[in-house]
Amino acid sequence: MIYNAEKRDISIAVGGDAMITRRMRAFNEDSFLKLRDILHRADATVVNLEMLFHDYESSWQWSNATYTRSDPRNLDELKWMGIDAVTTANNHSFDFSEGGFLTTLDHCREIDLPQAGGGRSIDEARAPAYVDSPRGRLAVMSASSTFSDQSRAGPGRPDFRGRPGINALRHKLVHHVDREVFDALHRANREMGYQEAHEAYEAFGFRGAEEELDPATQVEFMEKRFVLDEQFRIETSVNQDDMGGIGKWIRGAQKQSDWVIYGVHCHESGDSGDFHGHSRVSPPDFLEEFARWTIDQGCALFAGHGPHFLRGIEIYKGRPIFYSLGNFIFQNESVLWVPDEAYRRFKLGYDQTPGDYLDARSGGGTRAFAGDPVFWQSVVAVCNYAGGDLREIVLYPIDMGYGRPIPQRGRPVLAEGPMAHQTLKWLQDVSRPYGTEITIQGDVGVIRL
Repeated sequence: MIYNAEKRDISIAVGGDAMITRRMRAFNEDSFLKLRDILHRADATVVNLEMLFHDYESSWQWSNATYTRSDPRNLDELKWMGIDAVTTANNHSFDFSEGGFLTTLDHCREIDLPQAGGGRSIDEARAPAYVDSPRGRLAVMSASSTFSDQSRAGPGRPDFRGRPGINALRHKLVHHVDREVFDALHRANREMGYQEAHEAYEAFGFRGAEEELDPATQVEFMEKRFVLDEQFRIETSVNQDDMGGIGKWIRGAQKQSDWVIYGVHCHESGDSGDFHGHSRVSPPDFLEEFARWTIDQGCALFAGHGPHFLRGIEIYKGRPIFYSLGNFIFQNESVLWVPDEAYRRFKLGYDQTPGDYLDARSGGGTRAFAGDPVFWQSVVAVCNYAGGDLREIVLYPIDMGYGRPIPQRGRPVLAEGPMAHQTLKWLQDVSRPYGTEITIQGDVGVIRL
């Protein structure tokens, strides 16, 4: 045996959304430096980069959330922490238009931080980023199911360039309703003139044959599809064209790497009912479908993120699926500048500054993200493989400072005691539907195969 990679032993660490706006290396708490050591000990560490890095060169887009922007030098802080690659496909990618996103990708390239999920065409966005580790080459790929039309990358052709953007993972959404609602939707279409508009749309050839509706069992209303059923439910499925395009890049990546991992940013949720006061805990059907499909294609790991809290862990065919790893760094309250539109949304004028806006948005830390501890407790998962097989997952709970003032909260440290146990208990509960057993040992969780 000549090469370490031939042993098929590797340690891969994955975390959630990195919304970093501040320096990291200034801090020296033991619980922070121990977390950094964990990230550095892994052969490869990957997180989702849900922040843009630029100097406001480009125009901003409308957003109903944070206008994400950070000093480009903070990318070096991620590398200092031990991050080897990032995924960049998410719903904030175009907060500052195409220019802000492409500038972010340029800064990643300049400091040699591999990124996956974005590019100047759909193929660039779907292509893997590679990490060469001491124990093998890792291909990282990513997509986002939550996106704006402007951010979706498009294909080129011999005589025309592709459209820059992210690798958008589309999905089909079908609402199942009972007879009373179904008949009411048909009536509304007729009375409001929507039915004639649909027919004219089809006459011009804008709807493919595969999308034709049977009016006896299906109706389209306000650009939503409804199906007659005996009960109410929502059905989702992955866009087959996107799966086909993604699949070819996974196949290619397997030929050029020892390990392939896939990440998806997904804000959509399934129908889980209420869980500890939260109704968005279960992932949507299409995400479960896609995650298992990536494993079927040969991926060693699937890492989800997006809702900013932890979702369940599934072990599928001996491979880990993390449906959401929550947050890794959550500094979305210390961006330096926000547009006038953001102030007006909270009835703030020219006498207010970003500090006033961010404080007003969270109600002084009492509502939205700032008001719920679930968004400030997460885990870093270290997946240990031996001989090509997953042997164990070690879950390190992290604390991002719930209840602390804005200058302090958002930076991760290792959680201890009751907070660590609370986080791991949550993860046990949301993973139970997948038959996943998480053992709590001290302040860490362990999944053994």
